[in-house]
Amino acid sequence: MRIAFQGEPGAYSEAAARRWAASADVLPCPTFEDVFHAVTDGRATHGILPMENSIGGSIHRNYDLLVEHELPIVGEVELRVDHCLLALPGTSMDDVKVVYSHPQALAQCEDFLQRLAGVEIVAVYDTAGAAKMVRESGRDDAAAVASRRAAEVFNLEILRESIQDFEGNITRFFVVARSGRDVPDANKTSIVFALQSKPGTLFKALAGFALRDINLTKLESRPLRGRPWEYMFYVDVDVARDSLACGRALADLGEFTQWVRTLGSYRSWKEDV
Repeated sequence: MRIAFQGEPGAYSEAAARRWAASADVLPCPTFEDVFHAVTDGRATHGILPMENSIGGSIHRNYDLLVEHELPIVGEVELRVDHCLLALPGTSMDDVKVVYSHPQALAQCEDFLQRLAGVEIVAVYDTAGAAKMVRESGRDDAAAVASRRAAEVFNLEILRESIQDFEGNITRFFVVARSGRDVPDANKTSIVFALQSKPGTLFKALAGFALRDINLTKLESRPLRGRPWEYMFYVDVDVARDSLACGRALADLGEFTQWVRTLGSYRSWKEDV
């Protein structure tokens, strides 16, 4: 098994991959789209993608990529994210004039970063990539927001630990694969659909789940490309696709949609808060 992830070694996505399959090989990729390509062309058996953070919210591009590439979701894993401020050994907090990191990480540490007077905040492609930039730059006035693992990989010093705004900082990841086989012991299903343009259709479309006591844990709208002010909806439900209740709810859903697609039915691995 080889799991593709976006970022450099030491990225949180790598940690999530090893949490989902500890003995798997990993394949770093420069972009989220490259993760899908790596799975599609056979360089990796699986890909792992951050979908939502408990502070920063959804990573919308990855929801769009799930529809574009049609790789089934086969797993979900949650990872506690503990951000650190990293710099070259010998650097002090007073030395820091610029901080690099991924936009999501910067957003999750906004309160801490705002207290750094006169420091430039620069968004880059990856948390571990930010750590790599600091190491390769040789600058003693630069720092990165990244993981403890990134500090080890790039031989950086931890100036501050746990700098995120809230203690319960958790990121949810999806695992995708080439194979669409049902996952044993699945307890969650992800669906995407576009509604018919009629009054009350969203309420009616979701009523089939409520009437069968199926819990909806996620509802996200995304624009339909080329069709202004029309949307597709992503829904996560706490039930396996092959259950009788889910099958009937999906049948009801189909009556009110232009199209509906099951993205995957999988086992959810929750992080204790």
